[in-house]
Amino acid sequence: MNDADVSKQIQQMVRFIRQEAEEKASEISVSAEEEFNIEKLQLVEAEKKKIRQEYERKEKQVEVRKKIEYSMQLNASRIKVLQAQDDLVNKMKEDAMKELLRVSDNHHEYKNLLKELIVQGLLRLKEPAVLLRCRKEDHHHVESVLHSAKHEYASKADVHQPEIHVDHDVYLPPAPSHHDAHGQFCSGGVVLASRDGKIVYESTLDARLEVVFRKKLPEIRKLLFGQSTA
Repeated sequence: MNDADVSKQIQQMVRFIRQEAEEKASEISVSAEEEFNIEKLQLVEAEKKKIRQEYERKEKQVEVRKKIEYSMQLNASRIKVLQAQDDLVNKMKEDAMKELLRVSDNHHEYKNLLKELIVQGLLRLKEPAVLLRCRKEDHHHVESVLHSAKHEYASKADVHQPEIHVDHDVYLPPAPSHHDAHGQFCSGGVVLASRDGKIVYESTLDARLEVVFRKKLPEIRKLLFGQSTA
């Protein structure tokens, strides 16, 4: 084999090696491109998933916040409604208390009322001797009806007439005045107690109003606001 043949054969071998290298390089390039695209796709999908999860998390937070705000607004509205209802009920009670102050204006009717209150107190206590307290301005009214009250009680209870001691040292508070609007006051009526002070029956107009108002409060609320007051 001469030099030309050797050179030719070497060139063929070089071409073969080069072709094989180019093919291998092309395969590596294609494979790398595919791996890159796959990895890029995976990264993109992973980022999309993270974005979706973050969006869902924030969306849930917004929904929770909306529910909390709605609940707070609803509770605030309910409180305002209840407060307005309480204000109206209290206003009615205040108006009733003001009307009580006018009961004693009619002396004749008020004296009869005092007698009835004393009789009721005696029937509750059922004591042979009692202590009676009243307002200082009602003292003469009380004294004027004591005899008839004792007689009526004895007749109803079928007992001897009781001994009633009117307290001249301690009186019930007077009616409220502009000078002392926040002090203790009494709109009228009496308080009876056993002589030992262990049993007390409060029959003032204010106490009666409080009892009646507390007892009738559900009916008052139903009349004013209907069934749903909660």
